[in-house]
Amino acid sequence: MANVVLTLGDDISTDHIYPGRYMATVLPAETPQYAFADYPLNKKLNSGQIPPQSIIVAGENFGCGSSREQAVSALKGWELVIIARSFARIFFQNAVNLGLKLVICPTIEAEEGDQLEVTEEEVINHSKSKRFPIIPLPAARKAIIEAGGLIAYTRQRLLEERKITH
Repeated sequence: MANVVLTLGDDISTDHIYPGRYMATVLPAETPQYAFADYPLNKKLNSGQIPPQSIIVAGENFGCGSSREQAVSALKGWELVIIARSFARIFFQNAVNLGLKLVICPTIEAEEGDQLEVTEEEVINHSKSKRFPIIPLPAARKAIIEAGGLIAYTRQRLLEERKITH
């Protein structure tokens, strides 16, 4: 179980997640400090008040706007889990490629402070005693996220292949 640390509405753009004024900083090790820079959550993240696997809940079209990969790396750096009713297509693919944990839950209802549990089939809001079905990720995308991203997944597959042929 993890706590919801931020709830957001529909159409949260990559500029909300990683403001354009920080685009000069692109290294994955440096981008997390600017995640949600214009929200109170930023100070909590940077002061260590938010544990890994904490949850952000959002509405439709999370990650819309520009296709800046830094928005994903900023969230990944804090090991946040994003549960949204839907994701913007390019943000979604960037998230898979970088290994950001995503959950598509079209009917999710949650507030900041709620305790959520994510299973293979649903999100359980223990604070409200409600269950919400999820749309499972395709197996290939799930494997990439679980490996830590596309590079880690590819490295893992190559090493496994090498063991088989040797």
